Amino acid sequence: MPRIIAGALGGRTVPGPPGSGTRPTSDRVREAVFSRLSGWDAIADRRVLDLFAGTGALAFEALSRGARDAELVEAHARTAGQIGRTARELGIAMRCRVRSARAEAVVAVLASDVAAGRVDPFGLVFIDPPYEVPTSAVESLVAALAPALEPDAVVVVERSSRSTSLTWPRGFADDGTKSYGETVVQYGGPSAET
Repeated sequence: MPRIIAGALGGRTVPGPPGSGTRPTSDRVREAVFSRLSGWDAIADRRVLDLFAGTGALAFEALSRGARDAELVEAHARTAGQIGRTARELGIAMRCRVRSARAEAVVAVLASDVAAGRVDPFGLVFIDPPYEVPTSAVESLVAALAPALEPDAVVVVERSSRSTSLTWPRGFADDGTKSYGETVVQYGGPSAET
């Protein structure tokens, strides 16, 4: 079971979803990712978007460390239900919105809502799709996210070391890649240069 590493909820566990269809980010990888994000001051007071949320551990870790609120997107309805229950158990349900929908559909709605001023943009995005999702699909998702992001947003993409490396779409800067065994984490965000 994943555990929240640091912050207000540090040490609390995050139950896994029903069944075995998810691959939670390991505590070791999550700790490394959040250490880097903390060094960049990329968590506090940020709106978080967690696509392919699984257990919700990435968003919950960000909320524990001072993120303002989070949208968690999970296509599997039973898994999304578990995320909602976990948020209530952790006492952070008021800071979470869980959507049981496909990531591509939610990103299109959020981009439209942010562009129209109906919701605030996101400052931190986690994209951790199943490893079988093609890299080209992840690149399209990142490109579609652009209108929903703050100018200094950080996008974190987790992939298998066997996957093709993600190429950041036009309008994004590559902020580095780190490998942790079978897991590769790529960092990027909007670029002032087009």
